[in-house]
Amino acid sequence: MTAEPIVVVGATGKVGRRITTRLRERGLDVRPASRRGPTRFDWYDPATWAPAVSGASAAFLIDSQGADAPAQLRAFGEVASAHGVRRLVLLSSRDWATSGGEESLASERAVQESGAGWTILRPTWFGQNFSEDPLLSDPIMAGEVVLPTGDGVEPFIDAEDIADVAVATLVEPGHAEQIYELSGPRLLSFGTAVAEIARASGRDIAYLPVSPDEYAAHLAGRGEEGEHVELLNTLFGWIRDGHNAHLSDGVRRVLGREPRDFTDYVRATAASGVWTP
Repeated sequence: MTAEPIVVVGATGKVGRRITTRLRERGLDVRPASRRGPTRFDWYDPATWAPAVSGASAAFLIDSQGADAPAQLRAFGEVASAHGVRRLVLLSSRDWATSGGEESLASERAVQESGAGWTILRPTWFGQNFSEDPLLSDPIMAGEVVLPTGDGVEPFIDAEDIADVAVATLVEPGHAEQIYELSGPRLLSFGTAVAEIARASGRDIAYLPVSPDEYAAHLAGRGEEGEHVELLNTLFGWIRDGHNAHLSDGVRRVLGREPRDFTDYVRATAASGVWTP
């Protein structure tokens, strides 16, 4: 497999860019694919799919959970298999399997039925959402994080671990037809997470728990509305209600080591100056 390109769809995202870096560090031929990259790839332009995967051995994909995602992934899997791709690794989410129900796993089924060897990765919430996603990073910088998560706890996973697992499943044997649920090593609330970030960055950052209705109003004040607000309230509601209050062993199964702790992520990120106004 190492002599053939590995396609990374979504190579500019939190996980995709880390995967791309790791594959290059291994001396492998990486083909980053995106709408504006050297290898053009657009889910809504199927004419870009075959050129992106032609001659490749494997491809990394992300489930957007959009209404079109299952059909797009199914069609893409057929194209990829027809062009010789032998392995597909899909980044899904533990939330969908734990709380979303069978209908939320349609994208996973599409990849599983592609005809290529497949691996499904189901991570929990990323620690990096606090530093790389405006939903949480903007409030961190503003000094007040408003969320409807109550006292619910989450085993935040480090995106570095997700990338390590993804690379292993893309290039190493033994991961075909496997589903790996990926979590960090301990449970902590969003309030505790915010407090750790405040201590490490030397700043006053408040965590303000609110009701779902109050959160919707808060998001409306930030210009968010409609289905996106409903989705966020659903996801945070699952945390508030304890759906995510358990650990998973996927990192250990794939890498043979424990996942990175949230505190390690916070210390490294604070030292980088990302949270310094």
